[in-house]
Amino acid sequence: MAEFKIAVLPGDGIGKEVVREAVRVLQAIGEKFGHKFHFREALVGGSAYDETGVPLPEETMEICEKSDAILLGAVGGDKWDNLPPNLRPEAALLALRKNFDFFANLRPVILFPPLIDASPLKKSVLKGTDMIIVRELTSGLYFGKPKERRKANGEWVAIDSMVYSESEIRRIAEVAFKIAMNRRRIVHSVDKANILETSRLWREVVNEVAKDYQEVKLYHFYVDNAAMQIIRNPRQFDVILTENTFGDILSDEAAMLTGSIGMLPSASIRGDGFGMYEPVHGSAPDIAGKGIANPIATILSSAMMLRFSFQLEKEAKAIENAVLRVLEKGYRTQDIMSRGKILLSTQEMGEKIVEELEKKEG
Repeated sequence: MAEFKIAVLPGDGIGKEVVREAVRVLQAIGEKFGHKFHFREALVGGSAYDETGVPLPEETMEICEKSDAILLGAVGGDKWDNLPPNLRPEAALLALRKNFDFFANLRPVILFPPLIDASPLKKSVLKGTDMIIVRELTSGLYFGKPKERRKANGEWVAIDSMVYSESEIRRIAEVAFKIAMNRRRIVHSVDKANILETSRLWREVVNEVAKDYQEVKLYHFYVDNAAMQIIRNPRQFDVILTENTFGDILSDEAAMLTGSIGMLPSASIRGDGFGMYEPVHGSAPDIAGKGIANPIATILSSAMMLRFSFQLEKEAKAIENAVLRVLEKGYRTQDIMSRGKILLSTQEMGEKIVEELEKKEG
């Protein structure tokens, strides 16, 4: 039996609803495999601002520091859009990533066969889609300095800086190549080296790292071509390696391959395995409280937690297989609903997945 401490940060909007179901699934895993998970909930994002005046309270940071992993829901919403940048809910995400040095964001894009009709793309294009996007998470345009607004020639000018160091590129490239070694051994590095100086350095460093992984085939794509190819022929991709902003955009685009952004999990990790696990989707305030959000991305994120932070591969596969069986039986939430299927609420979807986990093997 193993014991783990998990910081639970539901956040805003549907974050509270989907995290609740992921926690129930982890509890079922604990009972099934004899592990003990200790959950400690904390405020983050807009809900934290409303209660404490800041999006990331010190108490939340302390809880995260004393935990073995972080399970995050979603942050943000129209309610807080007019706050100063340092007080907006999204500032909490950036601070968590930076403070804990979560430099590698892993976003699997796997098409569950029962959902092939949920995507707007043709079946012939989608079949066999199985990739992972490895996104650098703590540098680039989102963190570079200067980042400011100032008056120049009588008008406001806004400045964001894309900054990358050689060491930052090298460590994220290492993660991508190591993952590729356990997959199909293909890396597509995405940049804009025909325009951006940071991308030219990116390409040079990635080429250097590739020399240590002779078994892995390396291809370079410009980001605009990559965006097109993900839709045109997703099967060609195994591991996509890219910087922060490009990875943010491409992973949301890739959601259309799976039928819904509600199906995409993610992990943000550092070198020692400590990580933060969250769905790719946002807080979706327009459907918050209606019980219709898809919890599968968050549940699959909890499976990634078991795999990457706790090294519990069998348990992670159990969650993924339970999700597959539920989908095979025709159960759907609203975002992936199609004719002839059975519509479930957020809670009901969580219950069905737990039911599958509780079944005895064989």
